[in-house]
Amino acid sequence: MRPRFALWLLVLGLALLGSLTLAVMLGPVPIAAGEVWRIAWARLGGNLEPTWSAAQENIVWFLRFPRVLLGAVVGASLAVAGVVMQALVRNPLADPYLLGVSSGASTGAVLALASGWLGFAGLYGVSLGAFLGALLSLGVVLALARLGGQTTPTRLILAGVAVAYLFSGLTSLITLTGERELARAALSWLLGSLSGSQWNELGLPSLVLLLCTLALLFSSRALNAIAVGDETATTLGLEVPRLRRRLMLLASLLTAVAVAVAGAVGFIGLMLPHMARFLAGADHRRLLPLAALLGAIFTIWVDVGARMLFAPQEVPLGVITALLGTPFFLWLMLTRREVQR
Repeated sequence: MRPRFALWLLVLGLALLGSLTLAVMLGPVPIAAGEVWRIAWARLGGNLEPTWSAAQENIVWFLRFPRVLLGAVVGASLAVAGVVMQALVRNPLADPYLLGVSSGASTGAVLALASGWLGFAGLYGVSLGAFLGALLSLGVVLALARLGGQTTPTRLILAGVAVAYLFSGLTSLITLTGERELARAALSWLLGSLSGSQWNELGLPSLVLLLCTLALLFSSRALNAIAVGDETATTLGLEVPRLRRRLMLLASLLTAVAVAVAGAVGFIGLMLPHMARFLAGADHRRLLPLAALLGAIFTIWVDVGARMLFAPQEVPLGVITALLGTPFFLWLMLTRREVQR
């Protein structure tokens, strides 16, 4: 199993590098692979004689590279969060938005658009509002799940559904009572987009992805035990309620940051964990890194499709992931025994 895992890790790592290169190359102005990496090397301090125009450098370095890299980080974050959520609630149909994080983020983003209450943050006011809304919804879910008893998967799911409906209603209320331009801007954000990505947006999502994934890898044995059942985890000496809350916080933090910078892009956290599980099995030591790589690759190509399929008009990411994810969801529902029971 280890040689096979190492092989898949190498293959997916090379596929990610190739996807990054091709995604930066493709566009209304095609740019050769050699030029892409020469520009990148020169911008990073390498001493090269320019063989490219200033326009090509601006396209590669300021438009395409940050967008492609941010897409990779968002996809990896949602895929890792999906792996954790499916293990914690022991449901193959679970995804990162199960606890209402995306609904809270949507409310925060739309409120920031409507009121300008985060105007001090400038261009990042919407992202900051989404992040604060996501954290608020998570806090409400955890508080509700703990009322009157022990935090269990069923209580978390029920609390998440209730909070998701609450924040969805608030989002609709803000949108319907606002101006027409607000509705258009809110719809664009809610469907997800990486348009206008900048280098300074990469820092926080990348750091959160790195730290949370490392923390989850250190907790991979606990995840394996919880995925089997609470009784098994308790027998192994794990304090299940506290561990579940901590792992939920890590998964929700990954989701909140991803939604804050890209909007609520669906199905990535549902599909990619299953694809990774097909390659790596159920051991989370192998499952988490493969899911991160697959999520990054998948989101890069979804974004390429979003900006090229109907060019010059750009399609929201959520539209493409829904078209791809719905058949996958139906297939999963019809073939997995856990879902049929």
